[in-house]
Amino acid sequence: MFSRIRMTTTALGALALGASLSMTPVMAQDSTDPIKLTLHDWTGQLITTQIMGEVLKKAGDNVEYVQADYLAQFAGLESGDLHVAMEMWETTGRDAMDAATATGKVENFGPTGMKAKEEWWFPEYMKEKCPGLPNWEALKDPKCAEAFSTPETAPNGRYLGGPVTWEGFDDERVVSLGLPFTVIHAGTDAAMFAELDSAYQRQAPIMLWIYSPHWAPAKYKGEWVEFPEYTPECYTDPKWGSNPDAQYDCGKPHGEIYKYAWGGMKDKWPVAYKVAKNYTIDTEVLNGLSGEVDLDGKAPEDVAAAWIAANEATWKKWAE
Repeated sequence: MFSRIRMTTTALGALALGASLSMTPVMAQDSTDPIKLTLHDWTGQLITTQIMGEVLKKAGDNVEYVQADYLAQFAGLESGDLHVAMEMWETTGRDAMDAATATGKVENFGPTGMKAKEEWWFPEYMKEKCPGLPNWEALKDPKCAEAFSTPETAPNGRYLGGPVTWEGFDDERVVSLGLPFTVIHAGTDAAMFAELDSAYQRQAPIMLWIYSPHWAPAKYKGEWVEFPEYTPECYTDPKWGSNPDAQYDCGKPHGEIYKYAWGGMKDKWPVAYKVAKNYTIDTEVLNGLSGEVDLDGKAPEDVAAAWIAANEATWKKWAE
């Protein structure tokens, strides 16, 4: 059910990480079977996964990179067909994460060290045309909505959401909050930010899904819309919030970005298990690495390799 987009293996065998990285030896050794790491459709995740995979290869593990749907990947993690998912965002994946861990077949490997925020975002120059921003209620004004419109959505404003696989409940949010906006989903992460760059250069209207960690909030001057603050009840209880008949009448949750893995990993790959659980990276660091790919045209593999070469002391500690 998953299409493999690239495979990388090493012939070193499953050596103990302590021996291969000149650390304190460990007793257990990893299986020689490949560890399958999932790849998704945004730059930061490709980099974090590449860093993890290449460090595991230095430990002597076999690694495969497998393209997988962001939420549907949990079926593969539960069955053991997939093994490690490096970025699960609490902002969009909470329900899927909870359901997977409840099966007892998937383990939460803890936070990555990055903090997640994703919400509706607009360029600073649009405040002149919609002066009530960033308060979400400004978007209910037909004149404000029209300022964000395009020929395909007029008189409604246009909101450019992420790929449909990201979910995020933006279609539901528009309905529950009574916003005169039409949600258009970008086909890919790259297409979404290419459209932002084009609009920004022309000072054209745009409202879209921006997330952090990412380079975009640093490159472009703008703000996130301030919706009613998220609570779990907002997503589950229609009576919560301003619309007593609908859910999702609030903003998106903020929170951690977690690592998840197949529950059998500890026994089959004990060395890789320890490394993956200890892996962390700072939000600002990943923002910079993502910019090297999306802005400077470098390959994720090359950016990850450069980080590994420059941060040997950091990733060796993951085995401690």
